[in-house]
Amino acid sequence: MFQNSFSVGHVASIVVTLLSGAAVMFLRLRASNRPTNMRKIIIPPLGMSTGFLMFVVPETHVPWTWALIAFAAGATVFAYPLIRTSKLERVGGEIVLKRSKMFVFILLGLLIVRLLVHDAVESKVSIPQTGALFFVLAFGMIVVWRIAMLREFMALQRGAGKEIS
Repeated sequence: MFQNSFSVGHVASIVVTLLSGAAVMFLRLRASNRPTNMRKIIIPPLGMSTGFLMFVVPETHVPWTWALIAFAAGATVFAYPLIRTSKLERVGGEIVLKRSKMFVFILLGLLIVRLLVHDAVESKVSIPQTGALFFVLAFGMIVVWRIAMLREFMALQRGAGKEIS
């Protein structure tokens, strides 16, 4: 039915990735311009860290150097656009996340890069290892982005005294 390297599983993977990406964009945009607090900044990477349990399964094991490279790529290359397009601002007595109009395009660009790089990685390692590497990359991106947000939140909070919780 499909020619070349496209299989039903491959097409299904792309569709699921696109749907997941659209859901993430929708949720991120909904969170814009709403009051935030320290818990809302810290919880996502903590919740995501449970994903490291996947490494209990031997099929997901990758060399440490690969994992470090994936984490570093997420923490530098992929976190940077998110940090640059997410700013916290004081609005009245609350701190809200203000997103740049470019934020949607940044997320869309990251999704496209992920789809393109995914095929290259998947051609070299197994599907579970590919998932593990992309999880580590995403974790590096989220942790660095949220640390930057936390630093900005704490600076705004210090500047306003004890008004914000």
